[in-house]
Amino acid sequence: MKDFRGLSVWQRAHSITLNVYRFTRMFPHEERYGISSQMRRYSASVAANIAEGCGRRGNPEFSRFLGIAMGSASELEYFLLLARDLNYLPSESYDLIAKDLCDTRRMLNCLMSKVQSECTKTSKRSSANC
Repeated sequence: MKDFRGLSVWQRAHSITLNVYRFTRMFPHEERYGISSQMRRYSASVAANIAEGCGRRGNPEFSRFLGIAMGSASELEYFLLLARDLNYLPSESYDLIAKDLCDTRRMLNCLMSKVQSECTKTSKRSSANC
C-alpha cells in the first residue's frame, strides 16, 4: 500500500480538480447537470483512481487503476475543448488546465511504464522460482 498524497502525479491531478471546480462555477446555470458535472466527475476521477490504485494490493492492480485514471484524463480533455468551444471556459483558463492536464498525462504514462516494468520483473522472478 502506497500513500497517494506523496505522488506528484496525484498532487497535480488534485490541483486540476480544484481548478475545474473553480472554473465551472462560472458556467451557465443550465449546464449544472451537463458539461459542468461531467468535467467535475472526470477531473475527480483522475485523482481518485490514482488514490484507489495506491490502496490496492500489488502493482498489477495499481497499473490497472492508473489506466482508468488515464482514460478519465482523456475524457476531461474532450470536455475542456467542448467548454472552450462553447465559450463557457475562457481561453486563458482552458490553456492553464490543458497544460496541467497534458503534464499530468505525461506523468501518468511514466508512472504506468515504471509500474508495468516492475510487474514484469516480479513475474520473471516468480516463474524462475517455480
